[in-house]
Amino acid sequence: MPHHWLMKSEPDEVSIDDLARAPGQLLAWTGVRNHQARNFIRDAMQPGDGVLFYHSSCAEPGVAGLAEIAGRARPDATQFDPHSPYFDARAKVDAPRWLQIDVRLVRKTRLLSLREMREAPELASMQVLRRGNRLSITPVTDAEWQAVLERLEIPCRT
Repeated sequence: MPHHWLMKSEPDEVSIDDLARAPGQLLAWTGVRNHQARNFIRDAMQPGDGVLFYHSSCAEPGVAGLAEIAGRARPDATQFDPHSPYFDARAKVDAPRWLQIDVRLVRKTRLLSLREMREAPELASMQVLRRGNRLSITPVTDAEWQAVLERLEIPCRT
């Protein structure tokens, strides 16, 4: 059974429009440097899982589109690149510390703003809405997924 995820990206770095313009509308999700988020990639994310593509650290944060996991976890190449802001000197090719996963666009949506999400009682339990939550990847329950799709006026799918 597919899972659902909320994946945060700063639109100045990678936006939903960047994903829409990417070849095959597919991008490698790199730069995850939190162990819990890395473990979601490693242990739980599967091809076909649904993704709420969330713009963060911007003037108006919120869900900007839908995507899906399009591949299996693999070592994040940025950890080995000394010119990358995501370089990790402790990572070794034969012992990678960080993973990446491919994400494919399903559709852009209107922005479901953080403010609007906070006002929706059916979304009150979402991890992204919890004070102090800084994770870039969080699980989304089936009920939360359905509620977001309803708010976006998209026919529900699992």
